[in-house]
Amino acid sequence: MSSNPEGVQPDENTYDVSAIEARWPAVWDDLQAFAPADDGSRERRYVLDMFPYPSGDLHMGHAEAFAMGDVVARFYRQQGYDVLHPIGWDSFGLPAENAAIKRNAHPAEWTYANIDTQATSFKRYAISADWSRRLHTSDPGYYRWTQWLFVRFFDKGLAYRRNSPVNWCPKDQTVLANEQVVNGACDRCGTPVTKKSLNQWYFKITDYADRLLEDMEQLKGSWPERVLAMQRNWIGRSEGAHVTFRIEADGGSPASDVTVFTTRPDTLYGATFFVVAADAPLALELVAPERRAELEQYREQVKGLSEIERQATEREKTGVFTGRYAVNPLTGEKLPVWAADYVLADYGTGAIMAVPAHDQRDLDFARAFDLPVRTVVDTGAEDAADTGVATTGEGTLVNSGELSGLDKATAIARAVELIEEQGTGEHTVNYRLRDWLLSRQRFWGTPIPIIHCPSCGEVPVPDDQLPVTLPEGLRGEALAPKGTSPLAAVEEWVNVPCPSCGGAAERDTDTMDTFVDSSWYYLRFIDPQLDTMPFDSDAVNRWLPVGQYVGGVEHAILHLLYSRFFTKVLFDLGMVDFTEPFAALLNQGQVLNGGKAMSKSLGNGVDLGEQLDRFGVDAVRLTMVFASPPEDDVDWADVSPSGSAKFLARAWRLGGDVTSVVGVDASTGDRALRSVTHRTVAEATELMEANKFNVVVAKLMELVNVTRKAIDSGVGGADPAVREATEAVAVLLSLFAPYTAEDLWSRLGRQATVATAGWPVVDQSLLTQDTVVAVVQVQGKVRDRLTVAPDITEDELRELALASEQVQRVLDGRGIRPVIVRAPKLVNIVPA
Repeated sequence: MSSNPEGVQPDENTYDVSAIEARWPAVWDDLQAFAPADDGSRERRYVLDMFPYPSGDLHMGHAEAFAMGDVVARFYRQQGYDVLHPIGWDSFGLPAENAAIKRNAHPAEWTYANIDTQATSFKRYAISADWSRRLHTSDPGYYRWTQWLFVRFFDKGLAYRRNSPVNWCPKDQTVLANEQVVNGACDRCGTPVTKKSLNQWYFKITDYADRLLEDMEQLKGSWPERVLAMQRNWIGRSEGAHVTFRIEADGGSPASDVTVFTTRPDTLYGATFFVVAADAPLALELVAPERRAELEQYREQVKGLSEIERQATEREKTGVFTGRYAVNPLTGEKLPVWAADYVLADYGTGAIMAVPAHDQRDLDFARAFDLPVRTVVDTGAEDAADTGVATTGEGTLVNSGELSGLDKATAIARAVELIEEQGTGEHTVNYRLRDWLLSRQRFWGTPIPIIHCPSCGEVPVPDDQLPVTLPEGLRGEALAPKGTSPLAAVEEWVNVPCPSCGGAAERDTDTMDTFVDSSWYYLRFIDPQLDTMPFDSDAVNRWLPVGQYVGGVEHAILHLLYSRFFTKVLFDLGMVDFTEPFAALLNQGQVLNGGKAMSKSLGNGVDLGEQLDRFGVDAVRLTMVFASPPEDDVDWADVSPSGSAKFLARAWRLGGDVTSVVGVDASTGDRALRSVTHRTVAEATELMEANKFNVVVAKLMELVNVTRKAIDSGVGGADPAVREATEAVAVLLSLFAPYTAEDLWSRLGRQATVATAGWPVVDQSLLTQDTVVAVVQVQGKVRDRLTVAPDITEDELRELALASEQVQRVLDGRGIRPVIVRAPKLVNIVPA
């Protein structure tokens, strides 16, 4: 690293970035500057960054995200809070396993080598973290408690196994949750996802659907609205009715009842056919014997389609007739039962009543197979049978028996009454949310602590036998995907006595989704070394909920929803006294280059280490913060880290020009400079609380300029107001550029560390300006600046402006049009 970053020229007061960065880390460590006291002497505040995955060294995205979180932590510390700001790694996961296969190694080797690399980079980046609380989710001391929590969920009936069609990645040979399928492909490797029937473990998150929705009221105003909207839509609460249709007996197939969910029971009279999901077990149960072969062939086709493809409105509709008929409970009409791919097996009951006049996908299917279309809601639009466009708006019921003539809301209520009276349905609430599929057929994850016994069934591993550790011998090709977990091949690990009866039994060979690990890590940070329980409830209740959580919006559904679910379960178990884990959420944007996301394929990647070497840590941090509001993207092609470096050198040099002694009475200093300093601090306080960090930097730059002017051409470096202003610069700068701020603080004769110096106290009497500068324009060009009283009248300001020598010289005797006056800031004069 060069001694001076690009754009900064050495002078008699050399700003030596290398020396400054080398000087302070040991001091901070010796002082334990960033470890909370946790003694009750100050109000506690927990600031947390979404912990990183150790995929390699830090990149530009880390630089932005962790700069933002550190700004918040440092601000709260300066405000006098006892701040907890820990760091750790989300260290289980598929990339490590794939790397191990490629390198003929164990996943732990790649994982922990990357953690060490990232830890070194984080320390260089001057994150004000409490390193004594460092944790890794792949440590047995951590996943012991992940397993312990799984057993608590199992005992409460919230962890269960069932056979179901699941998303399957053929390349990674593992199950994917719905949230991990992006545009029909695996979110990790991009391979098209297929369906496969497996016996899998689930968490019953649907039991908490209503609470997940209702408790969002606690988060309004402190979480981004778009994140709340995304979670609301993912949970997808909808009110409607369960309606039971009798499937008529046919040949060797007995009669049976099938229930569907509909949000529009008022349209029962418009149902002209019935559809079951082709891949649902129900389809095989209903199909007539002579149609079975056709259905099975069709089911094979459906396996290759993603849910997004199946539900796409523009896709041609396909299906097969099952040879069976469903009886409409209100009309007695026989409806043909079809199996089709546009109905999903895991939504509702996996079957629907099709009302083609008022649902576009039903209409497209009806037109494809020449099925009847019957209008039952008069919306004023043309008949869907003629136009091919379903009518979905409000209207009056028609062709609907006693429902005819009713409006939508009244008709829905009456339809529910009718089916409840005859015992063929009831009002119900449905959710888009599905139970959380957590089984993974991979090695590098938390083993599921269940033993399968032929006599006792599913038996949890006793607490005193936890953790169930991963076998050490597997590495390289032994980890390669084979459709079952690599753990299944390790017989000495799999075969164990049943904890209940002592008979021969087998361990579960799946591992947990890594989102389980990250759904409770914020609790473990309170005491990562605790070995008697996952966390101390009293300590957790003192610190949580997290005061400020910082991370990317890409985690809006998965991680945040799962963490909220975990917290509610732990509340019900009496382990925590709060129901939401994160009181406030800040989403940072992406770091782009040339308007596009950085990637190797585009060749537009920017190496963070090279940027740190070239410009210095503080310049990169400051650039990230100054570029835009935290939630906006930063385009590295449009910013100037060299400009940031020049500013930092200018701020740092102030320290060498302050000649008054430490502790001098600032009230004896220049009032004008003191007013600027105190207004800057007051404005910065409000801006920080509003997360407008970039504007705080702009205000800080203005203060540096004003202070420099005071030194060079004003009251001089000996004035107490100059020391006050420069010390304020050091404290404010410590939020964004900790190395430079610490060195500046030292040059001012202050003891380390500026990080805990305390936020400057604002003197309210100095916030009222004695004078302001009024700009005088002639024909739009500035011709003079007048120092005037803030309460000057428009007439007084007009008179002063017209009397200005510069203005008189420009007018040169010409008349003028009416003068525009905006007291006390502006006068605009236009010659006649």
